[in-house]
Amino acid sequence: MAKSILLIVNKREYQLDIEPDELLVDILRDRLNLTGTKKGCGSGDCGACTVLVEGIPVVSCLTLGVAVEHKEITTVEGLSLKGDLTPLQQAFIKLGAVQCGYCTPGILMVSKALLDENSHPSDEEIRTALSGNLCRCTGYKKIFTAIKEVSKLNLGGGK
Repeated sequence: MAKSILLIVNKREYQLDIEPDELLVDILRDRLNLTGTKKGCGSGDCGACTVLVEGIPVVSCLTLGVAVEHKEITTVEGLSLKGDLTPLQQAFIKLGAVQCGYCTPGILMVSKALLDENSHPSDEEIRTALSGNLCRCTGYKKIFTAIKEVSKLNLGGGK
């Protein structure tokens, strides 16, 4: 039986009728057409579907839509609401941290959360933050370097 809920995604409110077992990744992609959030493994292992809920990274493939009612959800499309790339996104491009791009949205989201929490993370903190995100193309070195570069800008989250 469908339930009417209010979702706040990228600072915009959506009133939706959803099924109790409907996953956030499907709502974002299929209902709201926010396809930057990738649907990868479906078991929470790859991190491609990572979004921020109240600033905390969550895998949307394991998160029920009803669980995030009235909570602030940020997808990769919401990193820059003005259309300009953030310093974090720019660093990923400049340093070649984007290869095929499938994992990039999830990695950007955990990187933003890390930098928002700690604008100068240690190498170990970066490794820990990235540990839930799989990338088969880059080997992580360029991703790591991009995060370190943004941390030197003292912006927190690449805002």
